[in-house]
Amino acid sequence: MKRFSKIYTALILVFLFAPIAVLIFFSFNSGSSTSSFSGFSVRWYVELFRNAEILNALKNSLILAVTSSLIATVIGTAAAFGIHHMRNKHLRRSIMSVTNVPMMNPEIITGISLMFLFVFVGSFLGLSTKLNFWTMLIAHITFNLPYVILNVLPKFKQMDKSLPEAALDLGCTPIQSFFKVQLPAILPGVLTGMIMAFTMSLDDFVISYFTSGVDFQTLPVLIYSMTKKSVKPTIYALSSIIFVLIFLLLLLSNREKSTYERLEVKRLKAEKRRKEAILRAQKAGKTIKPQKEHIPTDTPRAPKKNSSFLTKIIAVTCAIAVIISLCVMIGVYSKNTITLNVYNWGEYISDGSEGSLNVNRAFEKYCRSEFGMNVKVNYVTYTSNEDLYAKLSTDAVSYDIIIPSDYMIARLASEGLLAELNFDNIPNYESCISENFRGLYYDPENKYSVPYTYGMIGVIYNANVVSEEDTGSWDLMWNSKYSGDIVQFNNARDAFGTAFYKLGLDVNTSDVSEWRAGLEELKKQKPLLDKYVMDEIYNMMESGEAAIGAYYAGDYLTMLDNQADNVDLQFYYPENTNLFIDAMCIPASAQNKDLAEKYINFMLSEEVAIANAEYICYASPHSVVYNSEVYREDMGEDVIEILYPKDFDFHAAYDANCYKDLDAQTKKLLNSLWEELKIS
Repeated sequence: MKRFSKIYTALILVFLFAPIAVLIFFSFNSGSSTSSFSGFSVRWYVELFRNAEILNALKNSLILAVTSSLIATVIGTAAAFGIHHMRNKHLRRSIMSVTNVPMMNPEIITGISLMFLFVFVGSFLGLSTKLNFWTMLIAHITFNLPYVILNVLPKFKQMDKSLPEAALDLGCTPIQSFFKVQLPAILPGVLTGMIMAFTMSLDDFVISYFTSGVDFQTLPVLIYSMTKKSVKPTIYALSSIIFVLIFLLLLLSNREKSTYERLEVKRLKAEKRRKEAILRAQKAGKTIKPQKEHIPTDTPRAPKKNSSFLTKIIAVTCAIAVIISLCVMIGVYSKNTITLNVYNWGEYISDGSEGSLNVNRAFEKYCRSEFGMNVKVNYVTYTSNEDLYAKLSTDAVSYDIIIPSDYMIARLASEGLLAELNFDNIPNYESCISENFRGLYYDPENKYSVPYTYGMIGVIYNANVVSEEDTGSWDLMWNSKYSGDIVQFNNARDAFGTAFYKLGLDVNTSDVSEWRAGLEELKKQKPLLDKYVMDEIYNMMESGEAAIGAYYAGDYLTMLDNQADNVDLQFYYPENTNLFIDAMCIPASAQNKDLAEKYINFMLSEEVAIANAEYICYASPHSVVYNSEVYREDMGEDVIEILYPKDFDFHAAYDANCYKDLDAQTKKLLNSLWEELKIS
């Protein structure tokens, strides 16, 4: 039985820690694949400390976690003290039930509720930005409090009730009694509560996502935004470092707890020996002088001030966090710095990694040299057009630059959420943007947007599995010969789009019968699928787990760099396929419109436009990029042929195949059909 329990425990540990072990292992991979190990290297650790965006998000996460856990520990300890001394047990139970709500409530409900509260209060106070660092701090303190209270309250119950009374009898004030007698006794619970609050805050994504503003992005939110493309191995390196640090912190916490328990056992043994000595003396008719009795002075009854090594570490960490926060505030606000808030897709701008140009830092230098302005670009990312719309439509935050897709631009403009551009501040527009990318349906008068990138959806396949004669059309996605090796988009619009293109239907139709026909086609495909995917397609195609999938051309080029040795990924465009354009816009609520227009003009300059096009791997609508010999040489002719097909009339193909914003009734129909497909 003991052997079985050991095996069972070992299996549980393997199940829990195997993913972490794989992550740490591949953080030392010289390549960027998670399916094949190319050789040992610390490349990604070096890249990590060069990536300003990741380091800034990590700094924000640490500041928020330390500050919120410290405040929650103070408030939670005071709350536990009050709850412990309540005489009415019914009131005590009611308060404990209310206290546990943030912990028991689903995080998404807590996050949305807090967001609505902050937006309501901000609107009532007339604030232009309702969500910021302070709203995140309040939210984190709120969900940290129950963990502190639940760790501290049992220590109050375990404490000898006569200790504070004795301290008061000996002349201590209630405050002195708490800090000199009660706090040392409950200190293990306080420290455990603080550590738990710190780890919960550092790890939180859902509540942070709903309560974050434009000025503060944490690491979990940044990593989530990177799922537009595959997460880079720099995140593996960062996760490995965080895991090791948290592991060491837990070891220190357990060491502190073990020391306390050892001293408590030592004290109890000494107390037992003293009582036995008294009994023996009474039987022998002798007396024992109290001063002759030796009781260890390093027990919890007589704690030494500042004797806890862990306490010192936490104190130093808190001090460092406060100093960093002050330095950040002084650095940002003491020099009349103008903050430009940019809201973009994740992994959608050249950020300085792997030797690329850091566009945002370059713009800051440009403003100092050309205009004498001290500008700070605050770069925040999102994962979908709908996420962007949710932030703008609630008026919770204010951004200066956004880069949505075509159909979302049309929607934002129709609802008055975009500002008209002053092209006098964007002189590069006339020489850079060709007529092919002007006057399109989403901005027919070219008032609200400047194109940033564009692309098309094609079919990716593994040539080692798929026969060449089966390729060339959408039929490959429905070919039963490759059952179990096909993956489909895990979003309704793109999945139905593939079916509509296969059937030759209009992807923007409002005809219910045509949508039903698309549903039937997807139902025929479903038994052949491995699964519905989005960003998972990277690892599945690169490793050979899947052999066929539809995705964006730029992302296919990213996969080529990471494919396994036994995989030969190829790509083609079916006759009809989706085309999209992402464009730079300025929200109507922007605080720095003139500076935002300077930023757009800077993005159209030759060096910056080429750097972005090479980094993103999507096609560029900028003629200065397409005609650049440097760009064509860096990308290679094979890549150029994929991104810019020859004899391709983009304007005509775009009008016929792009997604447009559907009316409300059709959107509702699409969602219901998607649910029907998933549960069929």
